[in-house]
Amino acid sequence: MDYNFERKWQETLKNAEEAFGQPVDLQSLLFLIGLQELGKGFRKYSKDEKMSVLHIATCRVLEPYGYYKFVGLDQEGWPHFENLKPLPPLQANDQERLMKEAIIEYLDY
Repeated sequence: MDYNFERKWQETLKNAEEAFGQPVDLQSLLFLIGLQELGKGFRKYSKDEKMSVLHIATCRVLEPYGYYKFVGLDQEGWPHFENLKPLPPLQANDQERLMKEAIIEYLDY
């Protein structure tokens, strides 16, 4: 186990929990990042919109890794990304690790 990484992840969760006043996990952090990138604030989102918000976050946090490139906003102000290269085939725990690393990097800017 990478204790330094796990410490950073737990610190990230703690900071987010303090900022939002409630416990957070990987999915909720991705959703919050997506909302921040979308820039439309908190409101009621449909299930499809929630999936799009998560997609926005995933693209944004993986952009520095060269997987996605921001291409612009549509008429409704939703960000769109181009897939530059496929993600490598990863086991579930490796995929989770990649997302956690990307979130830590995103929030550490």
